[in-house]
Order: sequence, then C-alpha cells, then structure tokens
Amino acid sequence: MTGGEPPRRSLTRVETLSEIGLSPQWRLRWQRSVCRVPTDATTSPMTVPVAAATPEARTDPAGSRAFAGAVPERLQGIASMAWPELRQSVATCRTCCLCEERRQAVLGVGDVNADWLFIGEGPGAEEDARGEPFVGVAGKLLDAMLAAIDLQRGHDVYIANAVKCRPPANRTPEPAEIAACLPYLRRQIALIQPRLIVLLGRAAAHAVLGDVGSLASLRGRSLEYTGPELDGRTIPVVVTYHPAYLLRTLPDKAKAWEDLCRARALMRSAKAAAGGPPSPQADERAGR
Repeated sequence: MTGGEPPRRSLTRVETLSEIGLSPQWRLRWQRSVCRVPTDATTSPMTVPVAAATPEARTDPAGSRAFAGAVPERLQGIASMAWPELRQSVATCRTCCLCEERRQAVLGVGDVNADWLFIGEGPGAEEDARGEPFVGVAGKLLDAMLAAIDLQRGHDVYIANAVKCRPPANRTPEPAEIAACLPYLRRQIALIQPRLIVLLGRAAAHAVLGDVGSLASLRGRSLEYTGPELDGRTIPVVVTYHPAYLLRTLPDKAKAWEDLCRARALMRSAKAAAGGPPSPQADERAGR
C-alpha cells in the first residue's frame, strides 16, 4: 500500500463468494432439506469400515501391492518420521516417475493439529510452482467451500493431496503413483490425527478407501478410514467432488453443498462424543 492509498477493507464472506460466482449456492441454509442428516450420523447402519469394505480394498488399496512388499525399509522409515523428516523425504522422493517433471513436491499446508483433513488429487501447474496445494482457481473455490461452513485455510484445517508431485498435463494419477505416495499420506494422517477426513474427487477416494466404487456411489455414505497407523481407531470419511470438477460442472455444486453440510454434522457429532467444544474458530468468527 502506498502512502496515498486508503486502507483496503476486508471482504465479508458473502462478498467473497459473490466475487467468484458462488452465491447463493454456498450460503448456510440449516433449515433446508439438503442439510438434514441422521442424528446418529456416525453409527449409521450404512457405515462401511474401509479395512473391511471389500476384499479388493483390504488386499490392494490403490494398487499398493506394487510397493508394499518391495521396500519394507522405506515404509517403516516413513512410518516413524516427524514433520521435518517427512518434508525432506517428500522433497527428495524418486520412487515413481512423477518426480521427473516436477518443479517441487507438494506435501500439504495448514494446521498440523487440525480436526479437518481435506485430501485432493495432486498438484497442478500453479501448485507445482508455488509448493502449496489448491492455490489456483480450484483453490479459490475450495477456500469458498471452507468459508461456507465457517472454516478457513490454516485454521483447524489441513490440506493434502493423494500424490505429492504434479502428474504431466494434470492427468489423473495412476494407481502405482498413488501407491508410491500412500505411505506419505498415511503418515500425515497419523501425525495430524484428524477427527474427520474429506476426500475431494475420485483419486483421493481411491487412495484412502481403496477401489470400493465410483465417487457417485460413495457420496452420502457413512464411511470410515481404519489405516494401520491408527492402532484400531477409526476416522469418519466424507466423499465429495473435487473443486476443479465443480468449476466445469456447475449443477453439481448443490450436491457438494449437501456433502459439506453432512461433514459439518459429522464433525459436530464427533466433538460432542469426545466432550469437546463445537468449533472454537466458528464461535470466534461469529462473535466478531
């Protein structure tokens, strides 16, 4: 800001959503039917523990047989890493061919003690250049989606991707590439210990849940992540559309809004079961 310019006013949430063309789809409407979910959302009879969802999911999530038995020392090493070692290992990883064209690997960004973990597909061109996930147009939409449920990037939210290097031409990551990065993603989950995981798109769903169906078939179901790093604990999972897909398919924003409402209800249930506050960040913003 130069000496002669007045200070810039921060946009309100409604103004921000309007600026990027998301109003009114992303406004909170708690009385609308899309926001109604079962009271006991975390124990719905549709709950599918991921580790037991299908034989394929148990034995070969994301094609991991190609890597799981080949280099046990690598898996064991990653499973014991703290954040500094994990960042260094991702930055220098040469396990799959995605490393050949990357500018830099993108581990993730946000609060490492977050309750919310959002997982996307992989870095795009801008993410590859800047080293942070979801910073392009799709990132702006994700920020708007977070704001719609009173969340903010970096505050009780961590954002990661299924693969840490940009696939050429932004193509969908291949199963072997997802499998190569899976130990890193599992270690992130173990370090963060989130209360809820939101999977953005098919590649993220297959990385975390295994090949248990199409994205459309996973939406609205009560799913759980039961990875080996959790020592028997489970984390509720919500599957929704990737922001880049929503930019191309505007009518499905309403479906994504249903998923966000459901995610928020699950988080409230999880915090209530643990005896914690509903959301300190949301309460702070509401009091301003």
